[in-house]
Amino acid sequence: MEITEFVETLRLDGGLLADAAEEAGLDATIPACPNWQVRDLLTHVGRVHRWAARTVTQGAQQPTRPDAAPELSDDQLVDWLREGHHELVLALHAAPRDLAAWSFLPAPSPLAFWARRQAHETSVHRVDAQQAAGTSLTPLPAAFAADGIDELLTGLHSLERSQLRTEVPRTLRVRTTNARGAEWTVHLSDATPRTVRTPVPGSGADAGEAAADAAKPADCTIEGPAEELYLALWNRLPWDAMTVTGDPALIDLWRERAGI
Repeated sequence: MEITEFVETLRLDGGLLADAAEEAGLDATIPACPNWQVRDLLTHVGRVHRWAARTVTQGAQQPTRPDAAPELSDDQLVDWLREGHHELVLALHAAPRDLAAWSFLPAPSPLAFWARRQAHETSVHRVDAQQAAGTSLTPLPAAFAADGIDELLTGLHSLERSQLRTEVPRTLRVRTTNARGAEWTVHLSDATPRTVRTPVPGSGADAGEAAADAAKPADCTIEGPAEELYLALWNRLPWDAMTVTGDPALIDLWRERAGI
């Protein structure tokens, strides 16, 4: 996906998140995070958006942490979220393509990283707000959802902080049913998870290892439409819509330990 596509998704979902939060009310519980209310969600997203905008606009070269949220009344919180979201969208639009800035996952460029990461951050939390409000979820394009699965498996769960571990080595295969070439094999052990992406035919990169992985049966295979699979992997939807073959204990492992 192009940087402009990520920024546009971020723009749309940030507005939908704020709208759903207003509809839900700040006391509403976030179903995927029962310890959170909508005010906690808005505080988190508002801090992250400002942190990302600051990193991009200042070209920060070292890791930083989000600033603490200001003391705000409930009447101010949604507007504060909207302001930070707007700052982030403008920062990404205005940033040079050769932006030099710190990032924490491999990406074609720092700008590509921040646009992608914040688009997915915002989309998942937009779902939280809409679920809190009890409204229908706004659909996500299959290509964006498949990209989000890729970021989660090959990116976020490649970090040392991932708790997705098992003493006995196992393999989990994740496959979309409506996004061409979207399949991943996750190697689980007591070390950091290692994910091999099955490439689109003809892409060349890592094709040998990926083909060998894809030819082997996995301990558990999960298949489903990209959007539903994306949200299930983020523990935002139940697994009922997925087709699961093999050992269902790996689904339980995911639910228990795959939180980010």
